[in-house]
Amino acid sequence: MPDTLRVLARRIEHCELCPRLREHCARIAAAKRRAYRDWDYWGKPVPSFGDPAARLVIIGLAPGAHGANRTGRMFTGDSSGDFLYRVLHETGFASRPESVARGDGLELIDCYITASARCAPPDNKPTRVELANCRPYLERELKLLPNTRVVVALGRIAFDTYLSILEDSGGVEKKSAFRFGHNLSYEVGGTLIASYHPSRQNTSTGRLTLAMLKAVFHRARRLLAQQ
Repeated sequence: MPDTLRVLARRIEHCELCPRLREHCARIAAAKRRAYRDWDYWGKPVPSFGDPAARLVIIGLAPGAHGANRTGRMFTGDSSGDFLYRVLHETGFASRPESVARGDGLELIDCYITASARCAPPDNKPTRVELANCRPYLERELKLLPNTRVVVALGRIAFDTYLSILEDSGGVEKKSAFRFGHNLSYEVGGTLIASYHPSRQNTSTGRLTLAMLKAVFHRARRLLAQQ
């Protein structure tokens, strides 16, 4: 990974901009969940993960309290990650269909995973101020990923966060002109594809199925093949 992305990752790991989130993550890391009592929880802001030459960038919401906040890697160690990495493997963007821990051998292929917030928020709901505090990290990452051609936004917050960056940089005139809906795509420099988030709430109710998420990443694969 280029030094610039490494430097940014270290900056993220040591971020203290949001006291509420830092307190929450530290408390979860100390209390732990019974199933993970032998784990040494990460408990810090979670850096991004993937191929620095990636053409596909995935933006999620935030680390899970007992997922990435435990493992220290995005979408690792919880049901959302189980769902996502299975699909990424089947569509050729991940070397393995599961992700359980840093150092488990998983590699992303032409793919980079980041998020709107880097700390696990209570009830998975970061505040507007917390999202604004974290947004510069995503802005910087996007500048350090020059090969990006397709962005997949997992959930409405990721979708709005990315569009707000484009709006402020002059990439789009008004983010309100873009409607969020599953597998909707927009040409905004590259291609933006919206997707429901693979949260347990969405996957357990059938709002998001494996076939629906695969359709998103098959579309991303076709778009990249045309370039």
